[in-house]
Amino acid sequence: MSSRPSLRLTGVLTLTTVLLAGCGSSDSDAKSDAESTRVYSADNGKIKIPVKPKRVVATGYAVPVLIEADAPLVGISTWDRGLAMMEKDDLARYKDLKKVAGAMAAETNYEAIAAVKPDLIVIGVPKPVLADIDIKRLETIAPVVAIGPTRPSAWRELSERQSDAAGRLDDFEKGRETYKKKSAELTAKYADALKGLEFGHVGGYGDIAKGTFQREFGSSWGTNIAQDIGVKYYGEVAKKAGGALDVSEFPSIEKLPQSLGDADVITYSVQDDGSVSEAVQYVLDSKLWKSLPAVKAGKVIPLRYTEAATYSSAMKSLEATDKALAPLLAS
Repeated sequence: MSSRPSLRLTGVLTLTTVLLAGCGSSDSDAKSDAESTRVYSADNGKIKIPVKPKRVVATGYAVPVLIEADAPLVGISTWDRGLAMMEKDDLARYKDLKKVAGAMAAETNYEAIAAVKPDLIVIGVPKPVLADIDIKRLETIAPVVAIGPTRPSAWRELSERQSDAAGRLDDFEKGRETYKKKSAELTAKYADALKGLEFGHVGGYGDIAKGTFQREFGSSWGTNIAQDIGVKYYGEVAKKAGGALDVSEFPSIEKLPQSLGDADVITYSVQDDGSVSEAVQYVLDSKLWKSLPAVKAGKVIPLRYTEAATYSSAMKSLEATDKALAPLLAS
């Protein structure tokens, strides 16, 4: 008899302890959930994403960025345009990763993305192209952040934002510091040789059938890396149309003298292997090209790796630009 009240009291105390423990666990879980996610501002709005994603899908321009940042990728889109600029280990990883989308936004494979069970999807395509992707459908699989390119030189900010979204800023910053150090060295190296020179650039996307060539100005694909070491590209587009069309235009071949006649030096884009594309060869074969002052003076320089979109690939661009500009040191 005397033991019953003691047992009853023990039971009450045990129940109370369990309830309190349960409440504590609930509060802890809620706090843990709040700390494990954050709100990220993307092209598609403010999105709640994991602080430290564990399974990431990347498409478009996010692919090379997140491979280099060593993000926990489980699926990517194809990225053939940048393979020649990838480091050996990054290229090997690219080849091993499951391809869940093609080069075009419309080639997104929703079933394949769902199958790799991501906890974050990073879409790296231009904002206007988002219309080709069913974002709502992707959002049923995982949080989606769209972080796409604007003008070509903006790859610096773009790659930082994409790395940040994937929780890999530390790896990104290492690459950026290496690039900045190299570009500073080359800026000092070429300071005297570049003084007072105005450059023009012929890009690789002219349309032979239409009789046009691509003139690229500062902050475009073919020019922005060279600018980091002190090259000055003169002029600007006649009419800005957004994105890359803010910094490049497509005049008819007859306007070569008008477009590039004031250039002291002309650079032009070549393929990553050094070969000349048909669009650029079309310009080089023109009689008007041969009449340009810079061409007559032998101040014509081919540039490789002109489509860098990460700091690692931009290092290759810097090295190639250094070799290309070297003759100016002797002039």
